[in-house]
Amino acid sequence: MESFIIEGGHPLSGTITPQGAKNEALEVIAATLLTAEPVRISNIPDILDVNNLIKLLADIGVKVTRNSRNDYTFQADDLNLEFLASDEYVKKCSALRGSVLLMGPLLGRFGRAMVAQPGGDKIGRRRLDTHFLGFKCLGAKFINDEERKVYSIEARKLKGTYMLLDEASVTGTANIIMAAVFAEGTTTIYNAACEPYIQQLCHMLNSMGANISGIASNLITIVGVKQLHGTTHRVLPDMIEVGSFIGMAAMVGEGVRIKNVQLKHLGIIPDTFRRLGVKLKVEGDDIIVLKQPHYVVDSFIDGTIMTIADAPWPGLTPDLISVLIVVATQARGSVLVHQKMFESRLFFVDKLIDMGAQIILCDPHRCVIVGHDRKRQLRGGRMTSPDIRAGIALLIAALGAKGTSRIDNIAQIDRGYEDIEARLNALGARIRRE
Repeated sequence: MESFIIEGGHPLSGTITPQGAKNEALEVIAATLLTAEPVRISNIPDILDVNNLIKLLADIGVKVTRNSRNDYTFQADDLNLEFLASDEYVKKCSALRGSVLLMGPLLGRFGRAMVAQPGGDKIGRRRLDTHFLGFKCLGAKFINDEERKVYSIEARKLKGTYMLLDEASVTGTANIIMAAVFAEGTTTIYNAACEPYIQQLCHMLNSMGANISGIASNLITIVGVKQLHGTTHRVLPDMIEVGSFIGMAAMVGEGVRIKNVQLKHLGIIPDTFRRLGVKLKVEGDDIIVLKQPHYVVDSFIDGTIMTIADAPWPGLTPDLISVLIVVATQARGSVLVHQKMFESRLFFVDKLIDMGAQIILCDPHRCVIVGHDRKRQLRGGRMTSPDIRAGIALLIAALGAKGTSRIDNIAQIDRGYEDIEARLNALGARIRRE
């Protein structure tokens, strides 16, 4: 198991470009199963979770051509559907949460799908009920093999219908859309997720011949079609990586430019950092994080303590909560962070407390951070990355800490961030892998 060794206290400066969005890449790669024609996708991040999904598609029989490091062509014209029932397939699905996204396209095109209870981050319960309720509304039957921990779903014919989702699940919405493109008639999804990932998926499907309207809203309408054709698509920059770089630059930067961020797709992420006092300058589609001796937390109009909470899009993505907590440790002022969507995502804060941060964990969903105002530097230490986002937050903390830190289980970080140590070392960090 590899680790990062980080020598803290070295300022970052220069220019960095975000990778392609992990979540979008997983969705649009899964969507290539919906056609027998070639689909070319560029700006795919070279990260563990995405690479494992690509390997899984190849195992099913998809012809995968790597045009360059971040550019692939997929052709699903001769699939081995019997492989879906094999123990090997079940084992691979159980290690990859993104495998759940195969259910929608397989059900839509072939009338049956199978997936194991997916793995991924240990950040609390991430139920799949929304996916299956949506499939059921379309006319599919669901079987849960509790002994093998395998979900099977099948339908002779999917039929369009109206459905109100019990939660605005991103992967659930993506799966239902991909199943519904071939359903007979019209499907209307209310309380649909509308993140940029979903918008991009819908745009790609429309370019393949689908008929989807209401894109960017929480009311999506899909008129079923007979078949889809090939297309080309480019994945957006990863807004989570953009937010992570803003956090790093705020903590230890001496002026960092983040290139080509696609600002219109970042939502309230820049404004959330501004609420922590972080000064951002926008030039075209670049964000420049200025060097700041101090950053002062805003308060509400009535003078009460600043509260930051995650919410479905266009609210704040939960994937940046960990980074914002670390940034707040060196701000001037106090912040209440409310992580509503996952019950275990704040449990990494004990590692920050061990480093000297002043944080009160109120309950599994809330913590109060009392900023040091840079008067007390965090201490380096040894820690383990419990999930992707906590891992990058601990890396940011280590970059600003006094002394040397060691982060174990960095495979969790590799799942979401491409060549992170090389890219940060180019800005002046001192990180090595061992």
